[in-house]
Amino acid sequence: AAVQALADDSGPSVRVQPEGNLSDLPAAVEVAAYRIIQEALTNIRKHARARTCAVSLRRERSALTLRIADDGCGLPERARSGIGLISMRERASELGGTCVVGPAAGGGTAVEAVLPLAPAPEAIR
Repeated sequence: AAVQALADDSGPSVRVQPEGNLSDLPAAVEVAAYRIIQEALTNIRKHARARTCAVSLRRERSALTLRIADDGCGLPERARSGIGLISMRERASELGGTCVVGPAAGGGTAVEAVLPLAPAPEAIR
């Protein structure tokens, strides 16, 4: 519901596609997922000139995979990571996951984050 509320803000048409049981995610994963999606949608609204965007959340056995893709103008050739892109990567990394931003198939930009559902061994220490 929180992701759908983000999608319903003004801007391009956003389709949210949940897969799997998302009701009992660890709190840290929920927060990281929400913030990564929020930042990706903010970037799309500010920079992409997109008409449409798709947000997918797929729960797998050991991870939540997020994919946010738009049909906008894509990343500049000499793109530099701003605070938003850095914070998305840091949020994923703090959980032992990854976040990659790059060109989407057919044009536009895609953000893909994989957030482990169990803490990484190094995060437990």
